[in-house]
Amino acid sequence: MESSVGKGLDVLMALAHRTAEGHRRTSATDLARDLARDRSQLSRGLAAMREEDFVARNRTLQALTLHWRLYADTQELTAHRLRTDGQTALEGMVGETGESCYLGVLMGDATVTIAERVPQGSKQVGSWIGRPYPAYCSDCGQALLSDADDEEVAAVFARTDFVRHGPNTPSGLDDFLRRLAATRERGYSIVDEEAEPGLYSVAAPVRDFRGEVVAALQVVGPRVRLAPRTEELAATALRWADRLEAALRGT
Repeated sequence: MESSVGKGLDVLMALAHRTAEGHRRTSATDLARDLARDRSQLSRGLAAMREEDFVARNRTLQALTLHWRLYADTQELTAHRLRTDGQTALEGMVGETGESCYLGVLMGDATVTIAERVPQGSKQVGSWIGRPYPAYCSDCGQALLSDADDEEVAAVFARTDFVRHGPNTPSGLDDFLRRLAATRERGYSIVDEEAEPGLYSVAAPVRDFRGEVVAALQVVGPRVRLAPRTEELAATALRWADRLEAALRGT
């Protein structure tokens, strides 16, 4: 028999899922239908969750929402797990690929590395942790923006000058959006000499419990070595992204 805690988490996950899909007027009836639960029992559980500040009611829309404190706590936990479980993912990726691997997040119109692992014998000078790089040509910018629609991407780069960093740097927003469309279709990004000459990378998006992209795992190295291994490296990044997502969901 499913525990009361498990049932409560299912309700919160269902509410978060409906919110992520854009539903603005979720009710107890909606959740009962989604979970195949008795509405009266589910309503009693929701009342308890409201008392504990897990769930709130929007009086204007007459709809249920996750309480802002739950979002804040979850974001803090997500950030912590990205750094801890993210290190595990990077270690696994380096072990499988023999290449330098990074975990990046989006901050404004730039990407920032929050964790990294390099193989023994790497010639990397210094660390990339904490160093911002333009998202339009960074190793993980396309992966981090892969779930955003074109209008959201345009807003991110509204005040950005597309400065040339490599021979294949996107020339502007339209060029970036064309490349982003290919990333969305593949499910992972390929950045080929966009950040600097001779540099190649593949990156997989990492989604949190809401299904929103919060980070990206990337494999980076010389084009001559990585390009022939694109499918292999992408499969590794996607597999470890799935594992990291499971950790973020606590499953």
